[in-house]
Amino acid sequence: MAALPKTARALVVKQSPPERNPLYHDAVIEERVIPIPLKEGQVIVKMGAVAFNRRDLWIRLGQYPGITFGATFGSDGAGKVVASANPNDPLLHRRVFLTPMRGWESSPDAPEKMSEFGIVGGGVKPPLGTFSEYVVVERDQVLQTPEHLDDVHMAAWPLGGVTAWRAVMVNAQVTEGQNVLITGIGGGVALTALQICIAKGANVYATSGSENKIQRAIELGARGGVIYKSKDWPSQLGKLIGQHSNSGSAGAPVQLDSVIDSGGGDIMVQVNKLLKPGGRVVVYGMTANPKISFTMREVLKHHRLIGSTMGSLKDIKDATTFMDKHRIVPVVSQVLQGLEAAEEGFSLLQRGDQFGKIIIRMEDENVEGKANL
Repeated sequence: MAALPKTARALVVKQSPPERNPLYHDAVIEERVIPIPLKEGQVIVKMGAVAFNRRDLWIRLGQYPGITFGATFGSDGAGKVVASANPNDPLLHRRVFLTPMRGWESSPDAPEKMSEFGIVGGGVKPPLGTFSEYVVVERDQVLQTPEHLDDVHMAAWPLGGVTAWRAVMVNAQVTEGQNVLITGIGGGVALTALQICIAKGANVYATSGSENKIQRAIELGARGGVIYKSKDWPSQLGKLIGQHSNSGSAGAPVQLDSVIDSGGGDIMVQVNKLLKPGGRVVVYGMTANPKISFTMREVLKHHRLIGSTMGSLKDIKDATTFMDKHRIVPVVSQVLQGLEAAEEGFSLLQRGDQFGKIIIRMEDENVEGKANL
């Protein structure tokens, strides 16, 4: 085993002082001992880049279950295997990324045992996070990084990639030629869903609160989009879809096959007239409203509302194979340098105007590979 430092710096969750109002837990850099010797089946990954998710902000706001003070932040990260319990491990010196969940192997419906399911970062199930210079992790919970990606772009993939894959491919069952609406374009999951849909050959439309984000989505391959702040955005979208279609029978309206939604609220009512009979609305978040209205109008059109979160180990393997085959490059919004810049990353999350993932590059010399842009 190559010589390793005895400690590593990590960004950890610290409880907010009781007088702080509103609640906002601290994010503090601490030195942590690297546990050596390793247990059988463990490897050490030297992190090249890590990525923020909105759940990191929710943890600081006290709005996420299972928060453990003293736990390391971060669900996403990529780097290089620098040590293994097996000195002949073929993974040694390979570039890898960490899987962002535990306790969900392959079930197409939900985690096999919900009590055992957990997301990496900020808790004790599992007891690790990616926002650290070195991470000790189970060997079977790292996957090799596709050759066309560097660590920065690879770090932008895991949680968003598996969430988008499950929403698009497992639950919406998107196929070539279908019309798909993705709401709230700009976040990591929505953008990855857009990229997967386009690679699959679907016609993608988007909503956003920003005209600039819609234009950037079009640059990525979307056919168009509308501003959801407009009260008549469903009507605008219907006209847009009609303008782009030269198929269909004798004046029959061309409709959406599915909707990939992050907002919740009245999404079912809004898309009722646009969604084909039997169409699917897959909701992976409820940033607009934690309740969704479902009326008899949707029942009579056989519309299906499907909840979707994260995914299984099988899902992330399938998603990464697809990403590699189609040379998808995850969208990165900002790249910050070092754990010291973490507070800036949280501020960017709070502003919410990013287009893609917010990344921390850990060390310049460790960010290997080249994104095939």
